[in-house]
Amino acid sequence: MPFKRRNKSNSLSARTEDEPERLSRLEAGDSPLSVIVRVFIGKLSLPGVVLAIAFFCASLTPSLMPREALVQGSLSGIAAAVGYFIGVLLSSLWRLFELPELRLHRDKALFWIAAFGVSAMAVALWRSAVWQESARALWQMAPLDASYLEAVLVAAALFMGLLWIGRLFMMLFRRLAARMATIFPTRVATAIGFVIAAVIFWSIGENVVLRGALRLADSSFQQLDDLMEDEVAAPTSSEKTGGPASRLAWHGLGRQGRHYVASGPTRSDIEGFWGEPALEPIRVYAGLNNGDDIETRVALALEELIRQGGFERSTLVIKAPTGTGWIDPAAADTLDTLLRGDVASVALQYSYLTSWLSLLVEPEYGSESAKALFRAVYRHWKQLPPDERPRLVLYGLSLGALNSQSSVDLLEIVTDPFYGALWVGPPFQSRMWNEFTMGREAGSPAWLPRYGDGSIVRFTNQRAELDTASAAWGPLRIVYLQYASDPVVFFDPRSAYRSPEWLSGVRGPDVSPELTWYPVLTMLQLLFDMMIATTSPIGYGHVYAPQHHVDPWIAVTGVEIDPADVARLKRHFTEVAKTY
Repeated sequence: MPFKRRNKSNSLSARTEDEPERLSRLEAGDSPLSVIVRVFIGKLSLPGVVLAIAFFCASLTPSLMPREALVQGSLSGIAAAVGYFIGVLLSSLWRLFELPELRLHRDKALFWIAAFGVSAMAVALWRSAVWQESARALWQMAPLDASYLEAVLVAAALFMGLLWIGRLFMMLFRRLAARMATIFPTRVATAIGFVIAAVIFWSIGENVVLRGALRLADSSFQQLDDLMEDEVAAPTSSEKTGGPASRLAWHGLGRQGRHYVASGPTRSDIEGFWGEPALEPIRVYAGLNNGDDIETRVALALEELIRQGGFERSTLVIKAPTGTGWIDPAAADTLDTLLRGDVASVALQYSYLTSWLSLLVEPEYGSESAKALFRAVYRHWKQLPPDERPRLVLYGLSLGALNSQSSVDLLEIVTDPFYGALWVGPPFQSRMWNEFTMGREAGSPAWLPRYGDGSIVRFTNQRAELDTASAAWGPLRIVYLQYASDPVVFFDPRSAYRSPEWLSGVRGPDVSPELTWYPVLTMLQLLFDMMIATTSPIGYGHVYAPQHHVDPWIAVTGVEIDPADVARLKRHFTEVAKTY
């Protein structure tokens, strides 16, 4: 096969000609296809085009979450751009090491690549409906009306936008490198030019685009948090948080705090379900505007909890909310009903941003708030006589689960442990969750691990897998409720270069059998899955159904209940779930 050696006579300055002029110049004898590409797209890297097509086609395969046309188009556009970048990078490295290049007729190669690419993309788009239905069928979702045109248009627009951003970067890089070449050797000048261009682009992206978007989001979420809802009236009872005798002002609770305190089953609701006397559940919540700092808010929350008699209930739950301050009613309502109202809970708001923004902007603040609240409540609880203490339980969903786990050091409480913890949908960054998952028993899947003999830690999902342990519960009970289809739990940045462990062996009951690992691309798919994780039907993805909380709550509270009542409770909350 004929090869040609790279001509070293091309100087760096020769490659820094004005980019738009160079890209628009047409050569005599160019084919119509080449002319169209040069005018509307510019000169393309052939290896980049090949990998862009491959990445586009593979992006249509299923991942954990079914995708609508807009999401699919966005994913495919970014995937194609990443593929193109990898192709350009490999081609540049090939030339850098002065390896022999294939002698190709560019127009003919472009024609065959385009012909093959269009055919491959058409087949992939046709197959995408089957791939997406493989997940939707498991989730009992209606078939999706395929909108190939919308997905393709979105992908094309996004790819072109990213392509031209890349070209602007290269223009800046080459100009900087050319200037540096008048001072430094060529390779040193190239490295310096690249670093300076990267810093400039990073600064623009971070300081202008990212920070501007975050300021806009921050303002929007703050206004939403301050919103007073007419249907959520301030309580008139002095026994309620935000009521006349409460130290926690109603407006200071924030939107999510007010909704949490005012919602949920009342005493009469619970009595109506069980047909016997019950108590009014105690819900204490301190919002960001209830105090100027964490210490003040914690002190007020503890004072309010004591005032309402929270330490006199049979069970006391320390709840870590999500980023916006939201506490999932699927967990709160099932617990209050299960324990017949004989329960108190306390929570502390640490942000009004949605969870992923809170994690990005203020990653330590939620953890600090959770630690401060746990230590204050635990310290007071520990001073009580052992036979007069309530069962102390921890709870958190998503970012709340991450912060709740980080709020306690198990070695510090081993001599006098709290009773239990329910952590739902723990994010993949959770250190404690990762340790338990990595230390699982051989043969147990990563999506439903078995840890030790099950006397301390158990994992469960939609199928209530809590009775498979070989030992009875010990003095500390930890339960993780997680769905195999939850990308917040099972996103893995290492999936860029290796297949995730949860894809090995038997798959979760709600994971598509068509899901296949691809280098780099699978990580992109899971990243998009995380962004749309809460759009799934209830009981899948990152939306946890109330009936799936019943068995975990029974486990971590140790309450004894007749199996027939458990089944009735699940049926009741299966119907309630339709109203959430």
